[in-house]
Amino acid sequence: MRWLNTLQTRIQAIFPRQTLGQRGEAAAARYLRQRGYIIIARGQRGRGGEIDLIAVDGRTVVFVEVKTRTSSAAGHPAEAVDERKQERIVKTALAYLKRHDLLECRARFDIIAITWPDRGRQPTIEHFADAFRPTGFGQMFS
Repeated sequence: MRWLNTLQTRIQAIFPRQTLGQRGEAAAARYLRQRGYIIIARGQRGRGGEIDLIAVDGRTVVFVEVKTRTSSAAGHPAEAVDERKQERIVKTALAYLKRHDLLECRARFDIIAITWPDRGRQPTIEHFADAFRPTGFGQMFS
């Protein structure tokens, strides 16, 4: 049986298990691609935070926050994108747009909420397009 443990260890080193969040982001990317979006970046980090997915929908740059949960016992996954999280996403998005000379492009913020109760079952995916708008003084959109 020792050889079996060694084999399992080697397999896990080659194929590490994804976290729930990583599986959710991969599922969200597949979901968006199936609907014609083009994924241009994943896991973009900035001083203020991280943007899970950046996609293009037609002529619009879409910043996507993905929230994955095993249940809604602690609330709907989208509820985790509170005002403070939105502000961090907006700041990171603005930095991304500046860095890539895309300030003239239309942009929006979407949330994809995924409930994935069991590894073997299919997740429930909800897409909230244009889920929130940047607000406050000095933001990038009016």
